[in-house]
Amino acid sequence: MSVDPQQVSGVLTDEESRTLDAHWRAANYLSVGQIYLMANPLLTEPLRPEHVKPRLLGHWGTSPGLNLVYTHLNRLIRSRGLEALCVWGPGHGGPAVVANSWLEGSYTETYPDVTRDAAGMARLFRQFSFPGGVPSHVAPETPGSVHEGGELGYALSHAYGAAFDNPGLLVACVIGDGEAETGPLAASWHSDKFLDPVHDGAVLPILHLNGYKIANPTVLSRLPEPELDDLLRGYGHEPLHVTGDDPAAVHRAMARAMDTAADRIVGVQRAAREDGATERPRWPVIVLRTPKGWTGPAEVDGLPVEGTWRAHQVPLSAVRDNPDHLRQLEEWLRSYRPRELFDEHGAPRPDVLACVPDGARRLGSTPHANGGLLLRELPLPPLERYAVPVDEPGATLHEPTRVLGDLLEDVMRGTADRRDFRLVGPDETASNRLQAVYGASGKAWQAGILDVDEHLDRHGRVMEILSEHTCQGWLEGYLLTGRHGLFSCYEAFVHIVDSMVNQHIKWLRVSRRLPWRAPIASLNYLLTSHVWRQDHNGFSHQDPGFVDHILNKSPEAVRVYLPPDANTLLSVADHALRSRDYVNVIVAGKQPCFDWLTMEQAKAHCARGAGIWDWAGTEDGTREPDVVLACAGDVPTQEVLAAARLLRDHLPELAVRVVNVVDIARLLPSEEHPHGMGDFEYDGLFTPDKPVVFAYHGYPWLIHRLAYRRTGHGHLHVRGYKEVGTTTTPFDMVVRNDLDRYRLVMDVIDRVPGLAVRAAAVRQRMEDVRLRHHQYIREHGVDLPEVADWSWDG
Repeated sequence: MSVDPQQVSGVLTDEESRTLDAHWRAANYLSVGQIYLMANPLLTEPLRPEHVKPRLLGHWGTSPGLNLVYTHLNRLIRSRGLEALCVWGPGHGGPAVVANSWLEGSYTETYPDVTRDAAGMARLFRQFSFPGGVPSHVAPETPGSVHEGGELGYALSHAYGAAFDNPGLLVACVIGDGEAETGPLAASWHSDKFLDPVHDGAVLPILHLNGYKIANPTVLSRLPEPELDDLLRGYGHEPLHVTGDDPAAVHRAMARAMDTAADRIVGVQRAAREDGATERPRWPVIVLRTPKGWTGPAEVDGLPVEGTWRAHQVPLSAVRDNPDHLRQLEEWLRSYRPRELFDEHGAPRPDVLACVPDGARRLGSTPHANGGLLLRELPLPPLERYAVPVDEPGATLHEPTRVLGDLLEDVMRGTADRRDFRLVGPDETASNRLQAVYGASGKAWQAGILDVDEHLDRHGRVMEILSEHTCQGWLEGYLLTGRHGLFSCYEAFVHIVDSMVNQHIKWLRVSRRLPWRAPIASLNYLLTSHVWRQDHNGFSHQDPGFVDHILNKSPEAVRVYLPPDANTLLSVADHALRSRDYVNVIVAGKQPCFDWLTMEQAKAHCARGAGIWDWAGTEDGTREPDVVLACAGDVPTQEVLAAARLLRDHLPELAVRVVNVVDIARLLPSEEHPHGMGDFEYDGLFTPDKPVVFAYHGYPWLIHRLAYRRTGHGHLHVRGYKEVGTTTTPFDMVVRNDLDRYRLVMDVIDRVPGLAVRAAAVRQRMEDVRLRHHQYIREHGVDLPEVADWSWDG
């Protein structure tokens, strides 16, 4: 930002005030028109009921405030030559942001049929919240947007994510006062403790207090101003207040606040970048208090509307049927004096556009809001550099995530100059065995540092905050603006962001259908510290259900991987980091795990997604298998292979096939998921009529749900987590949930025809071991020696 922080700013001339007001009135007119009109956009004739939409959908209450912010951001960008992005937090501000995009021309450039004339205005109005049109929220369809307004709480964390590693970018963030009451938003105020004034851009929060939510007052709007200031200063911000309902006065106050904020931001960045200042700065925040539904009907049917919760949605709800409502609507629209704002062809007049920036500096045209345009390929090194040697299956053990950490360290090092990769997680990087990354980057931190602290770095790109919401929001903002990242989390607690990932998946699904939206880097989750190895944390940390949640979502956008060892984890992670427009969920353990496949075998197996491990079974190729032992996940894989070894010892005549599944969507039919298998392929792998005993990492019914249409579903028996957990030994967890090797052998005996009688003694021996296990762990506190010391000797 090229402005002297000492300059005197914020004084509007009368001419500037007049043109800013013209732009604001035009945006208000267009916002009202989108909510109500389907014809007669310029009011060239008296308004009639048939000009009004039969279903009135949309939200007026927040729109005039957003229009004010958009107008003044335009002025700031144009006057200072800024590169800026705005995150529109109030979820129902769609009419305002679309209106401004149309005024500045970015909307017509994106959608050429919505021209900047009367015909285009009519199309703009008709399409809003109309079948076949556009949503009522700020959505992927809206030029300049990176934030879906359908759910509240994420605006500020998205804004900070966009600012990270974007040193020349100003990210304005409008926060609705309803949104400000949410937990994710409350936590995200702390993001300023992670914003590096040297390498990152700036975030300018604009807290818009219009007083009400849908039907209730908002907490922050009712706080006395000194108390609110104390709160914001406690978060590390210096508040600038803009309050009023007189447009002329508010324009002058808003311009002054914008200029003062910009000057302070320049001062902070100059001190850090040129003078070497290291103290954590106090960043500005604008507190904007204007009436809800400002400039709309003051009263409807004898009840106050403007400045109350009644202005939230559609202030005049019976326009087609109530002549008085129709009259009020026409008066409301004409109060903006549209003939002063649009010429006879419907184009905005020059005064309206006086504040609008040029080209890519327009908020609707910034490439930062279409991050795929800025995306570069990650410098991913060859996997062989990190692969663990596997001379024979199951002879060695490694911690898979520790192996992955070495790869991530080099990715972090390879992006040190370009700064477009970040690792985020809630205080768990080292706990999840990824601490190798600290060799290339420390943990971002702008607050105080003590001698006892480790790996804290004012310029770091490892992000840790004990708020999964904030981690998710940061990474989404980072990805949506054209960068790469990975979110590492304990498996049980990633559920905290269930609702957030819903919105991101919906964003990706819609974006895929918009040819002007360039693909972005995938949102990658690494879920570790998983359900089967919570030895000291116990039941509270045991929940593998995030996979179920993800697989309910759009098949085109979601992928779930359960690599069984270190090399398969490397292969899956490499694929995920290279992919675009997906949400990839990788579930992998951090505890020592057997190495089953060489790197070459791992790549091939991961490419297939599911396959037969012929070295583990007892098929001889002369007949069909008697039973299929299937597995997905690292612990289930170990238990299946141990069960296969027991069957080889005790029932050598039994033909056993072992199938491992890495890509869980492979179980779906091909017509339901792009990775799904056709029926012939599925039957060839699992057989159409033989018993299948499936050991699965998570809740068993997910496998049944994925495979319910398969021919052999009636022969499918799944073992998995049954919501039975505690602080106990590793093997006791699988025993408690009937996923252990001895239980699997018993399942085979129970389900292969003829074995129940012929192998009754074997089954009894398996049951006896389980009983002995219970006694042993209670006496010794550790697992049976034959379990603890087991290794594959196939």
